[in-house]
Amino acid sequence: MTLSDLQAIESAHVIPSYARYPVEIVRGEGTRMWDAEGAEYLDFLSGISVLNVGHCHPAVVEAVREQAGRLTHTTNLFYTEPAMRLAERLATSSLGGKVFFCNSGTEANEAALKLVRKAKPRGEIVVLHGGFHGRTYGSLSATPQESKQAPFAPLVPGFVVVQPTVAAIEAAVHEGTAAVLLEPIQGETGVHPIPDEVLLAARAACDRVGAALVFDEIQTGMGRTGTLWCYEQTPVVPDAITSAKALGGGLPIGALVTGPRLADVFAPGDHGSTFAGGPLVAAAANAAFELLADPGLLARVREHGELLKERLRALPGVENVRGRGLMVGFEVADAPAFAKRSLLEQRLVVNATGPATIRLLPPLVVTAAEIDDAVSRLARLL
Repeated sequence: MTLSDLQAIESAHVIPSYARYPVEIVRGEGTRMWDAEGAEYLDFLSGISVLNVGHCHPAVVEAVREQAGRLTHTTNLFYTEPAMRLAERLATSSLGGKVFFCNSGTEANEAALKLVRKAKPRGEIVVLHGGFHGRTYGSLSATPQESKQAPFAPLVPGFVVVQPTVAAIEAAVHEGTAAVLLEPIQGETGVHPIPDEVLLAARAACDRVGAALVFDEIQTGMGRTGTLWCYEQTPVVPDAITSAKALGGGLPIGALVTGPRLADVFAPGDHGSTFAGGPLVAAAANAAFELLADPGLLARVREHGELLKERLRALPGVENVRGRGLMVGFEVADAPAFAKRSLLEQRLVVNATGPATIRLLPPLVVTAAEIDDAVSRLARLL
């Protein structure tokens, strides 16, 4: 089929919920992708922080092939080794509690919302302006963006939206608060790290009233910021974290990971999912986890993140370079047009998160030479 054929099928039979570029991608390897015409692209988006190990990493591919030939699915009425091993890895690498598996980031946040509400019945959940937690009803209700929420009102009640400031959080959290839910770095709204003093205020406020502090690490986790979990670079430890995106090495999986206090809140029947923690995706996630937990890789992420920011700051027309590790944002005029030109003219995949913001999320296996190449392509656009 030609690109025109695919566009005709989309027009006739696909619900128009995405604005696609006029490109058909047919293959990926490492930091590169190729379209149907054979043109090569340098991918600095990683499927929106999904392909932290790069496209088609051999270890992930082999794990999927081997598991697909043995067992792809059963149900959670039975044990499977890949899921149990992955749960152990997630818990011991982070908060030391327990894990609930699901299939996506928004589902992980839905699980977190149910967990904190069961732990403190009918409690309010405090969320921050600029946050993004997903598109299903609970996580959408926790995402204070008018353009995303308005068409689908009425939303789930019980969410309190505040500015990401010490004073606002201290004023909002009270005895009727079940949790504070936040991203340590707000990704979808432009790569904005939450200041340490705000995180400390959230931790103290939750401790004061017995509420839970939940970090949405769907985009920041699995090595993206230079440690396996972003919270490790902050002065606080949350009561739970949510993970997805890069967790599956390119396959869909999500997870809610708790600390000890929330580990046994759910009882059998409280929550579930048909495909959650299936052996195929769990095998892929175990292979990806092995790669992304490597201290050498994480050190290179920190090093290359600083290199990328340094190179970007030297470009004319680029302002307010920010981020942590290989999660980087910057300001540029007419970002959506800039991102499209980057793709079509320079074969460099980047992402516009707003009218003036470009987000860069390269695979964590990116090299210094590829960073220089990407910045050179951006310089040609500027």
